Amino acid sequence: MVKKSAPKVKESFKLVQKRNGRWSVKGTNGKYVNGDEKVKILAAKGVIKVLKKKEGAPAAAAEAPAAE
Repeated sequence: MVKKSAPKVKESFKLVQKRNGRWSVKGTNGKYVNGDEKVKILAAKGVIKVLKKKEGAPAAAAEAPAAE
């Protein structure tokens, strides 16, 4: 198993790249960080780019007539 580590910085977490190319964030307590907190950490380090959702897309899909 080959893992790449991100540049070392004194932080309260550790960034590890998995073999499939995705990143995991592990806290100093040994537990993995997930969800919005993980996205914020990875975006702050420049590992990922966060895309914004379009405002009109969900409303247009909800108003589409049902096919009969």
